[in-house]
Amino acid sequence: MVTTLLVVVVILAIAFDYINGFHDAANSIATIVSTKVLTPFQAVLWAALFNFAAYFYFTDHKVANTVAKTVIENYITLHVIFAGLLAAIMWNLLTWWYGIPSSSSHTLIGGFAGAGMTHALLTGASPLDAVNMQYVIKIVSFIVLAPIIGMIISVILTLIIINICRYAKPATAEKWFKRLQLLSSAALSFFHGGNDAQKVMGIIATALIASKVIPDFEAMPAWVPIACYSAISLGTMSGGWKIVKTMGSKITKVTALEGVAAEGAGAVTLGITEHFGIPVSTTHTITGSIVGVGVVKSVSAVRWGVTINLIWAWILTIPVSATLAAIIYAVIYYLK
Repeated sequence: MVTTLLVVVVILAIAFDYINGFHDAANSIATIVSTKVLTPFQAVLWAALFNFAAYFYFTDHKVANTVAKTVIENYITLHVIFAGLLAAIMWNLLTWWYGIPSSSSHTLIGGFAGAGMTHALLTGASPLDAVNMQYVIKIVSFIVLAPIIGMIISVILTLIIINICRYAKPATAEKWFKRLQLLSSAALSFFHGGNDAQKVMGIIATALIASKVIPDFEAMPAWVPIACYSAISLGTMSGGWKIVKTMGSKITKVTALEGVAAEGAGAVTLGITEHFGIPVSTTHTITGSIVGVGVVKSVSAVRWGVTINLIWAWILTIPVSATLAAIIYAVIYYLK
């Protein structure tokens, strides 16, 4: 049944997807802007185009299905989803304001799980009964694994490229790598769209199931993926310049060659995890990839103080989002 609360939840979900786009725009465009291959305006248009292009390829919606199953169905209500989305939006806006590239994926999942666990607690059940540990463990483990995989792949790609091009003229190589960056950033934007838009699709599908508008995930209407891919693309076009600065220059200085390696590594990592339906953080992945290309130059080329601050933001994202959602849901519960 379509209710006012369902409409509000869907609008909030699409709003979060838009915020996700401008919050995570840096993932796709930071290196291509820092190497001056494209202007910031050209870069966000380029990234947004490939964000939306993912709609035509990722039709299995494996990541969306994983997100939808994070909380056990018996503990999902529209109020739970509302509280989770509101908490996720608050944390995303706060980290964007301070230029911290935290994970939009994990704040969404943390908020959803936190509200679901609070619902279970307030209705006399164990909080852990509300979450599907099989999916939660997979998601949490990739907080660590995604940046490490991205870093390892970027180190390997950088070393391969350096060895292949060791006899090339620097000016010629630079020109070619700037062209190749268009392809690598397009690939990263493509997989970013495919991974992140699906997370909101999973939340909207869950809201529709909870409202008995659709019977199950497979019956998700066609407008949901179109709306989600459109929202994240529009958000990317809005840019997130504070985070672009952090990703593009504060971690390590990136050349065109290194930009190709970092973006290529990020795209490969996201492609692998999407294949297995794992909702990883594109932010964590590309940060690990950028650290990887910096380490190849030298360990001191990476600004570890900045990197450690980012890691703290990653560690805090799920518990802070879950706590915010728990507080919001508790207030709603007692006001009903």
